[in-house]
Amino acid sequence: MKTLYLNLFLFIFLIPSYEGNAQSLQDYFKIASQNNPGLQAEYKEFEAALQKVPQVSSLPDPTFSFGYFIPKMGSQRAELTINQMFPWFGTLGAKADVAALSAEAKYQTFLDARNQLFFQVSAAYYPLYELHQWQQIEQENIEILEAYKSIANTKFRNGLAPMVDVLRVDIMLDDATTNLEILNQKEKSLVTTFNKLLNRDENAEIEFQDSLEIEFVEVNTQRDSLLANNPLLEALELQVQANKASERAAQKQGLPQLGVGLGYMIMDKNAAGGMTENGKDVLMPMVSASIPIFRKKYKAAKNEAQMMQESYALQKEETANTLVSNYETTWFELQSQQHLIELYDQQIQVSEQALNLLFSAYSNSGEQFEEVLRMQQQLLKYEKMKATAEAQYMIELARLKYLTAYGY
Repeated sequence: MKTLYLNLFLFIFLIPSYEGNAQSLQDYFKIASQNNPGLQAEYKEFEAALQKVPQVSSLPDPTFSFGYFIPKMGSQRAELTINQMFPWFGTLGAKADVAALSAEAKYQTFLDARNQLFFQVSAAYYPLYELHQWQQIEQENIEILEAYKSIANTKFRNGLAPMVDVLRVDIMLDDATTNLEILNQKEKSLVTTFNKLLNRDENAEIEFQDSLEIEFVEVNTQRDSLLANNPLLEALELQVQANKASERAAQKQGLPQLGVGLGYMIMDKNAAGGMTENGKDVLMPMVSASIPIFRKKYKAAKNEAQMMQESYALQKEETANTLVSNYETTWFELQSQQHLIELYDQQIQVSEQALNLLFSAYSNSGEQFEEVLRMQQQLLKYEKMKATAEAQYMIELARLKYLTAYGY
């Protein structure tokens, strides 16, 4: 239970603060953790589970009874009785352990929901970054094509190039303008999806960094934490422990409950006014004990707890297998995107060099303008593919962090 409150303290009060002029993805994580209704619902479930502890660890309410004799039983007029039952030693503690461990399991489930939300925010943010990069690339392409058109017009007027060069640029400008319009239309749906994860206005502005600082992950640097820190596995282990405590509680509930009480009997006063003891009220201490002779329910409760232990243990094993499988798939995708980023970097450099050479030749001779345009579109393609690979790499990295709970 102390661990539970320590984790809770760390989560609420030690949320890191992030610096920077523009909002970073970490800033959006913070907004999402504070605003997302699904995550808040998970936290409320944890808080509700905590309220179980005082419920099950308290003594049963004392009983009070009052009886009036009609007709009178000799000199007895009325009787008052109060009684308190005490479960067998350790029963309340075992029940409290069940509730506390179940609450801590809820907290781990909440942590997993938070990590999953952070992944969802990342998975919605990076496609927006990719779209933003594509828009910039397409806008730069339009500006370059307009410059090419101006040069082609000049060379045509000077008789150094055919009119078909101008027409080729016009066709490519139309394509680029249409592509940019489609990208602008696509932005709204992505912005809405992202903002709703943060539970804010769907048209709220989203700020992006100009470029991603990508640090390639070393081989298996996070593999060791896969099965050690994952909240889902921790929640299932806590459920195993909770059902062990439930088994102990079932055993103790099958033992007698002890009770202490006090009876007070009101007697008729001696009619003759004498001083005999016959007319005095009677105070009577009492003890009692339950007799748990119907054993089936206690045995069934114990069996239920044992079966649930086995169930959660099997669920934990299955979850661990799924995590390992997902980790390997994610690691493969991460490495694939890394190789593509490196490839596109190289292709962009070579394409830029080739484009400069072709453009220089065209400037001198007015020939091979079609090759200049083709290489320009080739460069455009590689720039877009690199932006896509970068976004996909960061999504897979976020998935890896979710699977390993690393960095959250």
